[in-house]
Amino acid sequence: MAEIVLRAEVAAAGLAGETAPAVVVDSAGTGDWHVGDTMDPDARKALAGRGHDGSGPKTHRARQFEPSWLSRYDLILAMDSRNLADLRRMAGAQGEDAGRIRLFGEVGGLADTGTRDIPDPWGGGPDKFGQVLDLLDAATPVIAGRLARLLRTAG
Repeated sequence: MAEIVLRAEVAAAGLAGETAPAVVVDSAGTGDWHVGDTMDPDARKALAGRGHDGSGPKTHRARQFEPSWLSRYDLILAMDSRNLADLRRMAGAQGEDAGRIRLFGEVGGLADTGTRDIPDPWGGGPDKFGQVLDLLDAATPVIAGRLARLLRTAG
């Protein structure tokens, strides 16, 4: 869900060009328990209820984050503290990478509201997916705005 909502905000900020996007949004989990699964039907319904297409041209399949990807991305956002610790542990010997691994909610300004973690809604039913979308809807414009400012400054 975060990938789809953030991708829409990045596009709205003009950072997702067709041929050479300034920002690429991707997603993967730190655990392997859902690898290969399609998006949860409750997630797809919640997204559709907010005007997002969860089916999209790229059919989402769950993947597990691989340590070799650390050098591929300038910013890696973890949804919660446990995943943040897992990703930073993967970065281990690659200490520079640890500073580029941050909490989604922190970068999205949610820490100001007392929320640091975006909970995993899996198994929580439609209400839980809606609550998570509320957090994503609050955080993603902040993240896209920060990225746009950073890219303008970097020139």
